[in-house]
Amino acid sequence: MHRRILAPGALAAASVLLAIPASAAAHTPGAPGIGDPYYPAYGNGGYDVSHYDLRLKYQPATDELEGTATILARATQDLSRFDLDFLLDVSEVRVNGAVASFTTSGEHELVVTPRTPLKKGGDVTVVVRYRGVPSSKKAYGFTSWHRTPDGGVAANEPEAAWWWFPSNDHPLDKATFDVSVQVPDGTQAVSNGTLQSTSSRLGWTRYNWRSAHPQAPYLATLAVGRFDITTGTSDSGIPVVNAYSKDLGANQGAARASVERTGEIADWLAGWFGPYPFEALGGYVPNTNTGYALETQTRPFYSPRQFANGSNTSVVVHELAHQWYGDLVSVRGWKDIWVNEGFARYAQWLWSEHEGEGTTRELADHVYASHPADDPFWTVRPGDPGPENQFDIAVYDRGALALQALRDEIGDDAFFAILKGWPKRYAYGNASVADFQRYAERVSGKPLATLFDTWLFQPVKPDVFTGGKVSSAARTSGAGGTPVEPRSWKKIAATNGVHAH
Repeated sequence: MHRRILAPGALAAASVLLAIPASAAAHTPGAPGIGDPYYPAYGNGGYDVSHYDLRLKYQPATDELEGTATILARATQDLSRFDLDFLLDVSEVRVNGAVASFTTSGEHELVVTPRTPLKKGGDVTVVVRYRGVPSSKKAYGFTSWHRTPDGGVAANEPEAAWWWFPSNDHPLDKATFDVSVQVPDGTQAVSNGTLQSTSSRLGWTRYNWRSAHPQAPYLATLAVGRFDITTGTSDSGIPVVNAYSKDLGANQGAARASVERTGEIADWLAGWFGPYPFEALGGYVPNTNTGYALETQTRPFYSPRQFANGSNTSVVVHELAHQWYGDLVSVRGWKDIWVNEGFARYAQWLWSEHEGEGTTRELADHVYASHPADDPFWTVRPGDPGPENQFDIAVYDRGALALQALRDEIGDDAFFAILKGWPKRYAYGNASVADFQRYAERVSGKPLATLFDTWLFQPVKPDVFTGGKVSSAARTSGAGGTPVEPRSWKKIAATNGVHAH
């Protein structure tokens, strides 16, 4: 604290300051970032969101989106102002019913100053009116909005919300969602959760979607276009809604042959990870030119390119595995991405074994032997890869190797108890790599620090699999002494870019 002597000319100003109640003077701005070292400006401090109500109108012909977002939150400090992550043009902001002032800052910050400071612990209602053309907006040199021939799609990681709704955009702040979208008749709007109702009036149709379980903002999705929509129910009773752009061309059949198995695959994954955690299932394949897929909650996004070489249930397994590992339990910080990607990749290995196309052991051997010691693959540390390597192939493949090593060390009973118990332990919350290590040690009863350090944090190729077991690569050799490539490998490798920006 700095103390200074007031000059006589400043006495009038000082008297005004003295008139301000001490409680109001104590209010401070919320931080412009939630504190993630990988992305310091992502998310915000000072409040916690419980619900987003989004009422939107979208015109596919012009890519114009207008909306009113109502955000229900609780102040976590005495707030003089706070930030939202957002890019579109704002016309009005209200806080607790009163008009608030606002401005923009940095690449994607909407800075809101309420008329009356907010008290810690108090309920806050924020209403933001806005409009804009999402495809015209970029931040940090990229966009997370995909313009399609008949509409647009919001889907990306680690950020997608800014292009279509204001939010506290970090997995640490999950919320429930109501998404109501008005589009021209003949066009559909697809989002997360369950379709509550539709209504038509004067050439426009409104779709009302609800996500009843906590959801990270980047996992919220919006797709508008002309879709063929299929509905059904999994054997476990979960309603399934899938959507396919009408203009997928030659990829249409392969996409359907893959995504239509969503209910079957989710039920199979439940055998490994525990009961499916949400109220709805599905997937959608819009006509985008991007190459990645994304685990948008309850309704994953798939690029048509995932099916360019035929059907690929492996990518469906990957994104559905994320419903437990990534969506139900989300990262505490983006450095913990292994807890998402290593497990989704290992689920693909389990599916390969289920389909008789290569065991998890054979896949581990193949990956281990395919990367010599001087391969940069081994310099990426899956447990803390850095933002530049967050979605590097090593996070996936070396990450899955770490799980095979863990399985070798603690045995199948403890390993599969951990796979099923972890999502239950941190359900609808957040957790870190360190949390997983502690949980695995508690369930297995073994110290595992060396194993986790070796496979997740050391920038070198481990000499052996854990427990003194040399990789069986030498025992299942093909030409040149390398392991025979499992039949599933090409399908698994085809998903390597699923989350590339």
